[in-house]
Order: sequence, then C-alpha cells, then structure tokens
Amino acid sequence: MQFSSRSLSFLLLLASSLVIQGSLGELFCEDLPRDLCAFAIASSGKRCVLENYVEGGKTEYQCRTSEVVVERMSEYIETDKCVQACGADRNTVGISSDALLDPRFTAKLCSRACSQNCPNIVDLYFNLAAGEGVFLPDLCEKQRTNPRRAMVELMSSGAAPGPNSDVTSSLAEGAPASAPAPAPVFI
Repeated sequence: MQFSSRSLSFLLLLASSLVIQGSLGELFCEDLPRDLCAFAIASSGKRCVLENYVEGGKTEYQCRTSEVVVERMSEYIETDKCVQACGADRNTVGISSDALLDPRFTAKLCSRACSQNCPNIVDLYFNLAAGEGVFLPDLCEKQRTNPRRAMVELMSSGAAPGPNSDVTSSLAEGAPASAPAPAPVFI
C-alpha cells in the first residue's frame, strides 16, 4: 500500500493535532462543529449549546458555551450511539425541556439503552424535568405503564408546550386562542 506525500502529510498533521489537543486537554464549545455541539460538555464543565442567528438572510449556526454547569463531567462529546439510543437530535438549538412533551422521545430517553448507558443525556433531561417540577424516574415509570398519563401529568406540571406540540399546532389551525392578560398598573 503506497501513500502519497500528500496523504502522509495529512496523517502527520492529524496525528500532531490530536497529540496537541490531548496534551492541552482543553475542549471549547466555540471550536466544535455544528454536528458535535449539542450534548457536549466543555473543559470548564459547562454545557455546549447550538445557537442560530440570521446573517444576510441566511440562518447560520454556532456552538457556544452555556451557563449550565455539569457537576461530574467535563471535556465530553456525546456519542452518536447515545444520541440515537436516547432519541436526541444533534441539531437541537438551545437547551429546553420541550422534547419531554414528545412521548416517542420520552420512551427512548427512559429506555434501558439510554438510561443505563448515557449518563450525560440522562443528567441533562433529569435537570430539565426537575425544572418543570417533574422527577424523571417517576415520569419514566409512568411512561412504561401508561404513556398517555405520563404526558398528561407532565403538561399539568406547568411545562409549556413547545413550538411543534399538538397544543401549538391546534392553535395555528384556527382554534381560538386566549389573549394575554393586561399588565398590572401600579399607581
């Protein structure tokens, strides 16, 4: 098997960049490509978040460091195996509990393949569920025994429907929507 000088140069460059990365030991969210950003954790222990913005009429994406700190992990890029097992999406913009409102996502998140092998994703959604007043292990138990009941309880916990939820789409299809209450006036 013959290597051209170009191939050999590329291999040496790749190997040296891996050695330098390993010796520096720094993982910065801003250096990650779009397809590795979501569910990654920087060296600082903060979660990476994919953000979008419009530039010149075109939507662009950038990986940024969030203020969400992970206590027991750092310098971590989630595996494709876990992303798939948990039903997560690498193109997720922001950090939100909206996915918990999707029964298919919750079923995958609560599956053994995810819950026993993917602590990073489970930790993220455990904390997001807690922010909605829901204990993820209880939600998973209800998901296994009565998935419809689990979603009803999650909705009644105060979790707001996401932009792609059935509630939002029914509003878009002409169902009457209530107007927001007027702001209080203080004199």
